[in-house]
Parts: sequence; C-alpha cells; structure tokens
Amino acid sequence: MDKLKKVLSGQDCEDRGGLAEVVEASSLSWGTRIKGFIACFAAGIVCSLLGTLLLWVPRKGLYLFAVFYTFGNIASIGSTVFLMGPMKQLKRMFEPTRLVATIMVLLCFALTLCSAFWWHSKGLALIFCILQSLALTWYSLSYIPYARDAVKKCFAVCLA
Repeated sequence: MDKLKKVLSGQDCEDRGGLAEVVEASSLSWGTRIKGFIACFAAGIVCSLLGTLLLWVPRKGLYLFAVFYTFGNIASIGSTVFLMGPMKQLKRMFEPTRLVATIMVLLCFALTLCSAFWWHSKGLALIFCILQSLALTWYSLSYIPYARDAVKKCFAVCLA
C-alpha cells in the first residue's frame, strides 16, 4: 500500500519506467523525437537503397555504393539517438555485452570508407560492406534478449 501511495504522489523515483527516463533525457518533446527518429531512419534507408542502385554505375559504382551504404547505416544507427539521447546511446553501445559488436561495426564503417576513398580498392570496399552488414546484424541482435544465443544455436545445429 505504501508503494502505491508513493507512486500516486510522485515520490517513487527509483522505479521509473524506460519511457519516463527517455522523456526526461531530452528537451525535445516525444512527438519531435519520434519524427526525428523516423526522418533519420528513413534517410538511412534511402541512402542504403541509393547506394545499392548506384552499384551498377560504370567505373565509380562500387565506390558510390560503399559510401552511400555506410552513410545509410550510420544514419540508421544515429536515428536511435532521437529516442534515447546521445549519452544514453553511447553508454548502451559500449556496454560489455555489445562492446565487441560496436567496435566491429565502427571499424567496418571506417575500413569501408578508407577502402573507397584512400585505398581505391573495389574488392576491399565490397568485403567491408559485407562485413559491415554482418557486424551491424550482430550488434542489433544484442538489443533483443537471447537473440544472439538463438542464432548461435541455430548455426551450431545447421553446421553439425
């Protein structure tokens, strides 16, 4: 009964829900954050799709693909900053459970762009785009409880 009184009177600060923490983390309204998330995520998807379409452009297609695909993935990950705020996003990205996945994603982003801009290697750009997709999938699975374990078991069964 005391717990109910604390909650109704607004004194219970320790058991706030995730939504309350998100609302308090930013000065933007919830509607504005949702719109920002959707716009940024949509821009990421458009960039990735545009990169895929540009893959077939003669001579520079693979470079354009690598750049647009990478920027699309960065925009898609960045879209969640609107939902949880930049500091909370960074803290979650570098939690021990997803530290390796985060480092792999960021490394693949950097290596894809390096292979396109500095090394001018189409083969490396394509390899790093594929690795980027795999790393991003593994990173995304870290936010779903037991998803990584399920994928590991699935592959173990398929390969056994």
